[in-house]
Amino acid sequence: MTHFWATSGHLLLDLEPGGGLKVTDEFLKAYLARPELLPPEEACAAERALHGKLMDAPQADVSPEELSAILDQDARENWLFMLGWRDRLLAAPTLEAAYAGIIREGVSGIPPLFLDQLVHVILRAALDDLDDPYVTRAAECLFRPQRVTHHDNTILLADADIIEGHEADRHASPLLAMLGGPAATSLDILKPANADQYWQRSDGFDMVLDLGGAPSGRAALGQALRHWVRQIHGFDVTVTPLETVKDADWRWFVGLDAQGTAIGNALWQGQSVGEDDLSRVLALYTMTVPDDVPVLPAAKGKPIYLIMAMSPDRLLRLKPQNLVTGLPLATREMAN
Repeated sequence: MTHFWATSGHLLLDLEPGGGLKVTDEFLKAYLARPELLPPEEACAAERALHGKLMDAPQADVSPEELSAILDQDARENWLFMLGWRDRLLAAPTLEAAYAGIIREGVSGIPPLFLDQLVHVILRAALDDLDDPYVTRAAECLFRPQRVTHHDNTILLADADIIEGHEADRHASPLLAMLGGPAATSLDILKPANADQYWQRSDGFDMVLDLGGAPSGRAALGQALRHWVRQIHGFDVTVTPLETVKDADWRWFVGLDAQGTAIGNALWQGQSVGEDDLSRVLALYTMTVPDDVPVLPAAKGKPIYLIMAMSPDRLLRLKPQNLVTGLPLATREMAN
């Protein structure tokens, strides 16, 4: 078994017989160790007492009186959110079901970081038996924003946070600024010669994915989407990259991000889409679900199209939750 993404927290979770992830006290303690919940030196006695209680028993009941006794309003709000989050995770039979339930109920008020962390650890379980660094690197796109660079007739995806740090170093160093060139090309592009290095560097998120390279980054991302759907919904799908959509009778599409959704909606409604918008489309796929998976009549016997696009400022932020709520499934039950 290949070891990767230790920072996902997957070692803190138990595995259910059906393959889903089970929340544990150790997993909840990782939340309690976050800076937002660690009582600062000036914290009141009530906040310190609550933190100590939950570190001993992360699933313990907390009374309204214990919360109202915390003097700092921001601290009270943080604890109120955390306890609600904890209860939503514990109420579901698996972490996958908890994530799907949270998405279907609405994510208003939930920091994106919390959703990204769930995607990270769920994908870690989905890819556990995989030994393909290209698919694993592509899967990073589902929980970490990517900066897009067009370079030498290909499209490079680099972790946005890593690029931001790299650019900050450039501004601080006249030599780096003088050397110039796209920041993504200063990082290591994943390729056969260095692919084995990915596993040791996986938690650094510092390798660049070439969408048009060999092996194909687009195909690898399609496989990552396939594993995500299987882990969430419990059935396998086929995801195939496309160069163009030639089907005049396309029945269903899912935008893999907000930009892809907006472009797809405009095309669906017969609106004119400008060249600038179309040029931001980075990948197209068809998804085919098994015949025994019930789908809505409008999509029966037809492929599902997937659209991925970057923003005008060249940022790609995938929304894997769209593959929870956007597929034309006739039932919402999941194997996990």
